[in-house]
Amino acid sequence: MASPRKIFVLNGPNLNLLGTREPEIYGFETLDDIAERMEDEARRANVEVDFRQSNHEGHLIDWLHEANGESALAVILNAGAYTHTSLALHDAIKAITVPVIEVHISNPAARESFRHHSYVGMAARGSIAGFGTLGYMLALEAALEMD
Repeated sequence: MASPRKIFVLNGPNLNLLGTREPEIYGFETLDDIAERMEDEARRANVEVDFRQSNHEGHLIDWLHEANGESALAVILNAGAYTHTSLALHDAIKAITVPVIEVHISNPAARESFRHHSYVGMAARGSIAGFGTLGYMLALEAALEMD
């Protein structure tokens, strides 16, 4: 039996606090809520979603490498604050062939100036920002269209 088509959904620091952290910016939906919606939609498209979160940069890098090693269809990445600071994530994205879609719940361009630069976005296939948690579903749709 062929291995299932898989999309990795990787979430960075502090995203485990969704639903309680600054709800005026990030809303009340939790990562579990987002994962459930994505898994339902992916199941309809006969795709597996591998949904993960870590507060550690190295885990995100290892998971990008893993996605590449498994020939995943795509990686949807919300790197949180690492977006603006991590050359290591930038380099990891550039080193793999799996397309990466950057996602942000808020719109970094409309926030503090230190959030305006994205090392992740410089390496990603595309970026979705400012649509709340709907951005994850838009990224999933984009990933499925690339297949």
